[in-house]
Amino acid sequence: MRICYIAEAGSIHTQKWVKYFAGRGHELHLISRKSFEANTIKDLNSYWLTSLRYPVLLRYPYDTIKVRRLIKEIKPDVLHVHYAVGYGLLGALSGFHPIVLSVWGSDVLVAPEQSAIYKLTVELAIRRADIIHCDADHIIAPLIRLGAKPEKIELIYFGVDTQKFKPMKGNEEFRERLGFADLPTVISVRSLEPIYDIETLINSIPLVLKEIPGAKFLVVGGGSQEVNLKEQANSLGISASVTFTGRIPNHELPKYLNSADIYVSTSLSDAGLASSTAEAMACGLSVVVTDFGDNKKWVEDGTNGFLIPLKNPETLATKIIYLIRNKELRNKFGQLNRQIIVERNDWATEMRKVEKLYEDVLERSKK
Repeated sequence: MRICYIAEAGSIHTQKWVKYFAGRGHELHLISRKSFEANTIKDLNSYWLTSLRYPVLLRYPYDTIKVRRLIKEIKPDVLHVHYAVGYGLLGALSGFHPIVLSVWGSDVLVAPEQSAIYKLTVELAIRRADIIHCDADHIIAPLIRLGAKPEKIELIYFGVDTQKFKPMKGNEEFRERLGFADLPTVISVRSLEPIYDIETLINSIPLVLKEIPGAKFLVVGGGSQEVNLKEQANSLGISASVTFTGRIPNHELPKYLNSADIYVSTSLSDAGLASSTAEAMACGLSVVVTDFGDNKKWVEDGTNGFLIPLKNPETLATKIIYLIRNKELRNKFGQLNRQIIVERNDWATEMRKVEKLYEDVLERSKK
């Protein structure tokens, strides 16, 4: 098939999808606003739109005209748009069918509540799509409220590469380099943005250190809140116990996850199971995550991890302390988590479902 994506080229999710389907022998085209090293991906043709620095009133008319011209030149079999806001509008105005629209969560759960314009553009993207792909049960009802027909909605998980993200031994040297050695280590790998509420994690750390002074915290990732979070840690007097790594290459993430004992996600909103949470589970970590969205479908409180209320550093600290003190339970949770991801959220299995989706929507469009 000739598949054209309209998606954020800088997103690891976009890169994974493009690489997978290029590897399957399909002809791949990508229209985006950010460039990346595309020459490492077989058969990928990349096209760049205007910079985000351009005013919106100029950017969207220009980009819409360019997208329509590119689609006519490419003549794809399937157009796959990722994210209902922004790129979703460009897909809706492309004049092309069939369109597969992937919604990621905040584009459906948050954006329509923020602005009437966002709501209108999301509704348009949904109406124009032939298939709407989501990765969480709890997104289906909001999609229907925004105008999606139930028969057009397909639930397929984003999946985890369980060969890449897996338990590893021999990470002692890496832990030494991080300065953790044999100390209990808690890791967060969510972006440092308000929606992920890393502030709650930072606020929980003094409570943990009061009981377990040697505990260490690894905050992986970058974002707009990085300076504020570092200042917060400094003001709480816990800077010596927290390491902010900044952004790291995705291929190094398994090494960081395997250097930790406990994974934490304090996110205020997720679509399905967050990729970072699923990757931590695939690496055999015990997890403490907020009780939001579909998390309870993957983490049974007290069985393979803990669910905590939003913005509750006290409960988070209590669960971290409990897991640090109970190594046998941590290991049990981690083993169960690895099994859950392998059986229910494996990358290759889910991508085969997407490929079948492309085939089906293309076949229907020919009738």
